Amino acid sequence: MKKIVWLLMGMSAAGAFGAEDVFLYRLGTIEVYTLVENAGPGRPQVLLGASDAAKARYLKPGFQSSTNAFLVKGAGRTVLVDTGFGGKIFESMKSLGVDPGDVDAVLLTHMHGDHIGGLARDGKALFPKALVYVSEKEKEYWTVTNVNHGAVAAFAPYGNRVKTFRPGELGGRLAELVPGIEAFAAYGHTPGHSCFLVTSGTARLLIWGDLMHVQDIQFPLPDISVTYDTDPVMAAETRKKVLQYAAANNIPIAGMHLVYPAVGTVREDGAGYTLTPAK
Repeated sequence: MKKIVWLLMGMSAAGAFGAEDVFLYRLGTIEVYTLVENAGPGRPQVLLGASDAAKARYLKPGFQSSTNAFLVKGAGRTVLVDTGFGGKIFESMKSLGVDPGDVDAVLLTHMHGDHIGGLARDGKALFPKALVYVSEKEKEYWTVTNVNHGAVAAFAPYGNRVKTFRPGELGGRLAELVPGIEAFAAYGHTPGHSCFLVTSGTARLLIWGDLMHVQDIQFPLPDISVTYDTDPVMAAETRKKVLQYAAANNIPIAGMHLVYPAVGTVREDGAGYTLTPAK
């Protein structure tokens, strides 16, 4: 119980858990928890089109990367955005007093293994009551067009609890999946990659999935994509569009590969952007 109390008082999760595994961000009456699945040294070799001079300028020795999921609690609902590999996030949820059976919905930004790895194990659904939401375009790509057997197996135990949606367009009409959480298209990283806008009263948070992998260089140089992007050119255009929107509208962002706390505020800085982490 003390762990949760410390978090609610604004103390860092590192102080409560002994490691930077969980971070609480308050969004109106909603609690949004960063759940760190793993963290470690970043990989400059995944960058596309980054000059040696740019790497030397922006990438400090030992720069870090992370894999995260986000737990959204409030308004009588518990929603998980992505599932990581299905490891440490379950320990973190338990520390918060959240059982997998308490999760009402799992929203997927896309279907890479580090985002759906925690959906199922040994043919059984790890979230026994949850509805699983994924964009129609993303599901079709990985289960029909470019079949990935891991993705098929992850969905299989959920049967008709897998719900597809058509994301809206940023700045226009969005697709509401559960009350207070809307989806918009952010294609490029994968064919159906989606972002989620979480709203509580007048407060908003944009959970942007894999819009960025190496933040130290991709914030100042958003044209740089990574080898993981299905369409690197489209990924860069999407990244710049979302960054501009978040900065212009003063909407905090959260990302699956941003380093702890993985939540912060974006502002324009010359031709690029900077991130001020949440505290």
